[in-house]
Amino acid sequence: MKKTLFAATAAALIAGSVASYAANTAAPAATPAAATEQGQKPERWRPSPADRAALTDARIAALKTGLKLTPDQDKLWPGVETALRDVAKDRADRMAAFRAERKADREQGAKPDPIERMRARADAMTARAADLKKIADAAEPLYKTLDDGQKHRLQILLHQDGPRGPGGPRGDHGPRRG
Repeated sequence: MKKTLFAATAAALIAGSVASYAANTAAPAATPAAATEQGQKPERWRPSPADRAALTDARIAALKTGLKLTPDQDKLWPGVETALRDVAKDRADRMAAFRAERKADREQGAKPDPIERMRARADAMTARAADLKKIADAAEPLYKTLDDGQKHRLQILLHQDGPRGPGGPRGDHGPRRG
């Protein structure tokens, strides 16, 4: 059961990471063509903090609505919601710090150090693991009360069995066709 919960919360973090991935720290060129003409790389769109907050709110609301919680289960929801929001905020803060550090390195002309990058990735994985544990700990009491239908919907809502679920687009090579 804990494996399922960890997998479900991992999927939630992955899905949530898209919205909390980046804040726009530099003003982009007026148009991609103008940036190219100026010899600059056009800056891609990044969600604003308001965009990220709205998307986080929408995902959390969709999760709660899709589970169709009973009144007793609804009492266990605030802890889950708080953990999801805390993790989304922490991740956004870490990504902003990472982007600022990378930008400073580029401005100073520093070359990427592969060993330092490995250490940074290890630190990031440790932080993500702590986030996942935080969500799992908060969600466990609620998960124990879900019926089979709610557990099934949870997997769907978290895209656990979707195209990017375990094993990639076809999930562990998927069904053979042809």
